[in-house]
Amino acid sequence: MNKAKILYVEDDETLGFVTKDNLQREGYEVVHCSSGNEALAAIKSDHFDLAILDVMLPQIDGFTLAEEIRTRNREIPLLFLTAKILKEDRLKGFALGADDYVTKPFSIEELIYKVQVFLKRRNLSSDQAKSNYQVGQFTFDYNNLALSLASEHRTLTQREADLLKYLLDNRNNVVKRGAILKTIWGEDDYFLGRSLDVFISRLRKYLKLDESIQIQNVHGVGFKLSDS
Repeated sequence: MNKAKILYVEDDETLGFVTKDNLQREGYEVVHCSSGNEALAAIKSDHFDLAILDVMLPQIDGFTLAEEIRTRNREIPLLFLTAKILKEDRLKGFALGADDYVTKPFSIEELIYKVQVFLKRRNLSSDQAKSNYQVGQFTFDYNNLALSLASEHRTLTQREADLLKYLLDNRNNVVKRGAILKTIWGEDDYFLGRSLDVFISRLRKYLKLDESIQIQNVHGVGFKLSDS
């Protein structure tokens, strides 16, 4: 069985060594880059299953690097490592396509858990009983993270696909915000609630070509997707 390949970008030499070593002990192949420029070169020449990005980097910061990665690969899950706790930084990261955050100082166990969650979702997606959906005029292939309408094709991020699948599995029913957060993000808190709003806005933008599709905001409760 092939090892999952992780791009790990961290300029702190000691932290980088320890984290890379622990990830390798878990059976992952890890390419460690100490700068944004080095990471860009790696992403252009290699394929990765997941990327872990420090926000504060020399040359190119983690946010800019995430934008560059997303222009080349919409599928790869992105985890940000940050010492900052400002709400704006976390929301900016989610808006750029981040899938999750780990705040420094972090435990290796926490990081490994999040890595396992995202890689499991990708690797086991083919085992899902329901993977192909029709939503309005769109077709959605969850396994391949593909959303299509006629000649328009978009590759979603893993978290975008997880959220759309959850809404479609509960089509025409109100789903509570807390239930979405606990199922997809693993916990329910203020920061994640704000990031959920960012992801909902993205899905609305993607689906707006078909006016029959609506993701309604049920005030104080959650959301309802309908396509009729």
